[in-house]
Amino acid sequence: MSDAVDAIISQWVKERPDVAEDLWPVELFGRIQRLARVVEKSAKASATAHGVEHGEFDVLTTLQRSGPPYALTAGAFLKASMVTSGAITNRIDKMEAKGLVERVRDGGDRRTIKIRLTEHGHEVTRAALADHLANYARLLADVDRDVVKKTGDGLRQVLEALGDTGIK
Repeated sequence: MSDAVDAIISQWVKERPDVAEDLWPVELFGRIQRLARVVEKSAKASATAHGVEHGEFDVLTTLQRSGPPYALTAGAFLKASMVTSGAITNRIDKMEAKGLVERVRDGGDRRTIKIRLTEHGHEVTRAALADHLANYARLLADVDRDVVKKTGDGLRQVLEALGDTGIK
């Protein structure tokens, strides 16, 4: 079997034989990049079907998995999500306008503002997450589960070696 990454490597070996021995990281990173594009495109379509952008879906699921009261400060939210600080304010504004989240003052410290999932946000998250997980299962339907498990284990080792050891 051969894929696009094999073709890319082959082209480089032909064009630059002097770097042939240095192309081994492309075996992994090239496939991760291509896989990320496929998964992101599919995940965006799944989120859009529920009236939210992919980044908004990440906000909703981060709040949902944080547990009751489904509210986080901006700082805690940034540590727990996959969103950059520059994107968060604008995203929260848009989500608040859609009735998905609300900003609330912390009872203990009125200076602290938390982002909280609304009941409508819970409803959208439940439906969107179910479709998101079904979408992931569809994407992997033709891949043996043992391959998925072994690949996940290998990627965990790579991430740990790169210092990505969990939610900070």
